Amino acid sequence: MIGKIKKFNFKSLLILNTFALIVTSYFFKNLNPIGVFTLFFFISLFTTKNGIEIIKKLNLLQNIKTEAPANHYKKSDTPTMGGIFMIIPFLIFLLIITIDLGSLKFFLLFLTILGFFITGFLDDYLSIKNKENTGLKTMEKFILQSIISITFILLAYEKNLIDPLITISDSWGINMNIFILPISFLVLVGISNSVNLTDGLDGLAAGCSGIVFYGLGTEILMKEQQELFVFSILCYAMSGICLGFLKYNSYPAKIFMGDTGSLSIGAILGSIALLTNSVFTLSIFSGIFIIEALSVIIQVGFFKITKKLFHRGKRIFLMAPLHHHFELKGVKEQKIVENFWKINVLLIILGIVLKINL
Repeated sequence: MIGKIKKFNFKSLLILNTFALIVTSYFFKNLNPIGVFTLFFFISLFTTKNGIEIIKKLNLLQNIKTEAPANHYKKSDTPTMGGIFMIIPFLIFLLIITIDLGSLKFFLLFLTILGFFITGFLDDYLSIKNKENTGLKTMEKFILQSIISITFILLAYEKNLIDPLITISDSWGINMNIFILPISFLVLVGISNSVNLTDGLDGLAAGCSGIVFYGLGTEILMKEQQELFVFSILCYAMSGICLGFLKYNSYPAKIFMGDTGSLSIGAILGSIALLTNSVFTLSIFSGIFIIEALSVIIQVGFFKITKKLFHRGKRIFLMAPLHHHFELKGVKEQKIVENFWKINVLLIILGIVLKINL
């Protein structure tokens, strides 16, 4: 069915996501999924629309890398740091929940997301200040992410908030024992940077994120564990926020989320997956993010190996991440984004089907 849709744009994705949420609410006999999604969708529409004007007045405009595809230069001076208007409403919502429940896990979740948010904000701000598409140095960003992630993981593990048993299904799991610590680090830092790398085409990261958050929220609901219910609500809230932002971020984008948004989105996905033992399912749902990150790793690794062996670096892709490879192959930006969205929808279906049948 999805493959037959010739034009899978913002409206198509919104209709599909809303329909899926209505079905989810009906199936679980709970109106919270569609209600929370709708509320935060309109909050995001409002904050993003007004945020564009604020960013223009503050002159917080995008700088384009010199090595980017030539057709990206026209995107220079597009308002950026839109993640501010995505993540702050979510943090306020999470803070209210944290105060209301007085739970350590939500307090840790709040601090972790706030830490990634500040890291992304600093990176974006310095990029604009330096008038080039590099803010924090790669190592500086990695160190900050590592400190935040290690703090979260060690505290959560000590309080038994991270389960060393990675569940594949209700009857099958893999006990990672102490190895859950490096795996957790890889999940949190990895997915954060993967979303960041995916954020290279108009609407790509925002659309995929909205889809993944719906899938993760539904997978958590399927666990039928009352103590995890709030996490599904947080996921549906973020799905609404991402699609509300997508209204202004889809091609041609009127605003970019920047690292402020992408690093935070990845941190939300990773930390919620760790706290709800949804790592396996998230790895399926986040297939687009993972492939995008792997394309960069493969490209850089292959270039360095061939340079050492043949004194001349060679490339597998025309450019990495993968979406740039397709751009240079002549595929239109909108078509790449639409196809990646379709694949992500199929990955959600796959993950849920596996959850039911395994």
